[in-house]
Amino acid sequence: MTQTTAFPSVSAPKSGENTWLWLLKIITGPLLVILLAIHFIVNHYISETGLLTYSEVVAYYQNPIIPIMEILFLASVVTHSLSGLRGIILDLKPARHVLKILDWVLVIFGVSAVVYGVWLALTIASKGV
Repeated sequence: MTQTTAFPSVSAPKSGENTWLWLLKIITGPLLVILLAIHFIVNHYISETGLLTYSEVVAYYQNPIIPIMEILFLASVVTHSLSGLRGIILDLKPARHVLKILDWVLVIFGVSAVVYGVWLALTIASKGV
């Protein structure tokens, strides 16, 4: 006899996936939708020309909320995409030692991407001062 759950469509962590990593992926999904909508509206619709030049981007980054929003957007994209990629690889059922190596590669790549993005956002924000 098979047991059915009360909520069969509710997502759950995969085998080999940490609950906190799964929860982070679940949280960053809706956050990405919200931040992407804000990013498109502000960058492409409110600005008459769509921030086409470097000087327009520097002027745009003078608002202190903008670098924070863009950094949060970058961190959400990197976190969600790399945890999603890890989930896809979990479907292939890799060996435990391969998964450990993969985890380190994804963490190093993700941290490097976010650190570079933060540096770039803060550098651009400091150009207008």
